[in-house]
Amino acid sequence: METYAIEVVGDLMILRADGGLNSGTGTQLSDHIADLVKGGVRNIIVDCSKLEIVSSMGLGSLLLLHTRIKRVGGEVKLCGVKGAVVQLIRMTRLEGIFGIYGDVEEARLACRAISPK
Repeated sequence: METYAIEVVGDLMILRADGGLNSGTGTQLSDHIADLVKGGVRNIIVDCSKLEIVSSMGLGSLLLLHTRIKRVGGEVKLCGVKGAVVQLIRMTRLEGIFGIYGDVEEARLACRAISPK
């Protein structure tokens, strides 16, 4: 899996996940997110529209991401989740932890709704 930033605005970063999320790529994601949080990112939207598979270790990485961002008062939102990935998230009842949105714009609007004014 590769993740890359497609946009950073203030404390919001939009990442695009591509390929699969497993133990190896999950560790890379966790390390990358730790650096981003140190740099001031507080809210992350993960565009999963190109994410094809998530292992149990990959789910663990997403939960770690959620924990790290929540500690700094932020949120993680997933968008474009489809196929086996969305089924896994629903089966494990993680949609209550991660906001799940149809696309990046819908998730961005949800971030604006919770941002302090």
